Amino acid sequence: MSSSQQWRTILATAVFTAAATKVIDNAYQYYKAKNDGTPSKGKSSARKMEISDSDFDEGLIREQLARNYAFLGEEAMEKLKCQSIVVVGAGGVGSWVVTMLVRSGIYKIKVIDFDQVSLSSLNRHSCATLNDVGTSKVGCLKNHLMKIAPWCQVDTVNELWNKENANRLIFGEDGREKPTFVIDCIDNIDTKVDLLEFVYRNEIPVISSMGAATKSDPTRINVGDLTTTEEDPLARSVRRRLKLRGINKGIPVVFSAEKPDPRKASLLPLPEQEFQKGKVDELSALRDFRVRILPVLGTMPGAFGLAIATWVLTKISGYPMEPIEGKNRIKVYDGIYQSLAGQMSRIGMPDQRVPVALKDIGYLCEEVFRGKSPISGFSTRLTLSKWDPSLPVSLQNVILMTKEEQKEHEERVLNGGEKITDVYAQEVLDLVAKRLEEEKYYSKYR
Repeated sequence: MSSSQQWRTILATAVFTAAATKVIDNAYQYYKAKNDGTPSKGKSSARKMEISDSDFDEGLIREQLARNYAFLGEEAMEKLKCQSIVVVGAGGVGSWVVTMLVRSGIYKIKVIDFDQVSLSSLNRHSCATLNDVGTSKVGCLKNHLMKIAPWCQVDTVNELWNKENANRLIFGEDGREKPTFVIDCIDNIDTKVDLLEFVYRNEIPVISSMGAATKSDPTRINVGDLTTTEEDPLARSVRRRLKLRGINKGIPVVFSAEKPDPRKASLLPLPEQEFQKGKVDELSALRDFRVRILPVLGTMPGAFGLAIATWVLTKISGYPMEPIEGKNRIKVYDGIYQSLAGQMSRIGMPDQRVPVALKDIGYLCEEVFRGKSPISGFSTRLTLSKWDPSLPVSLQNVILMTKEEQKEHEERVLNGGEKITDVYAQEVLDLVAKRLEEEKYYSKYR
């Protein structure tokens, strides 16, 4: 056989082998798509799986959840299976909550969100890809979850939650589907407060996510009652609005106690040219929704979502969990409280009993004075001091100061007899007056 004939034989063999491989591969892809719902090559990914509960063997489901069964036990896993959970918000936090609850043994879950996946969503969303950009967040989640646990009932509502549709969205069209748990992952404050009030009034267990934007320290993430939050502007605003509605406690939240720092990210200002256009609120797609970009480290919403999911799973299953509220801030508050008690003797008060309770210290520090001295703006070595020497010590006559400021205030004002107006600049006096006036107003709702 000549060399040219040999090459023709080799070429023909190679072509035949490639063709046969392609046929076998296509046959395999067809078989796989037919048996597990995976789209075959060249076919649209929109092809859906039609699966019922009976298509899945309970033994296989248990094997997939084997680690959860080993950790929580049989009785706890049965409790999870019987839950009906509603998650409002399917963004950076909510998507992780939903994903991990379904992965962990929750069989029935409803997800409510009006928004679509955008390119900027991809740094924090649990499952969205480039192909999902422009699609609904709830639809994206459901498509993903059906590939993980297709036996689960995942109901999606591509709609904005609001008070007007609250009953229908939470309790279903017939009003009989009361959920066993509601999880709030909304980032709009008005809607968030409305939802929390609704579930509180209807006595539905709830947990809410506070602000993950501008946060970066995972060790500062806390789980506790809304009243224990600190260093979280969103939590402070939510807390105050709920107080005005008569709700003072009983809302579990996940928040970060990370302190702000000039070197760290902060809320990006709206460009000046936008303010010059007139009504800034009209720039948002929906009324009352934010128009500025929130700096978000993609890992932090995920950490918030995982903390929420873990808390919910242990809460429902009865697994022992006792979060440290405020990361032992009670020790810090006790030190501040003692600084005020010590001052009483130094300024000649015969009775060192302080007419301010220890439980009020956190409120004064975090709520009234925002965790820093109104004199210098410093947030370290803090104490409490009597302010106006002519008035008795009360919640409206104590000021958060640094130790150095407290010492000077005692020497010049409380013991020295100098007037407050002669010692402090007018801007300090105005800020102190503003903070104390706020305390006077909000103390009516405490």
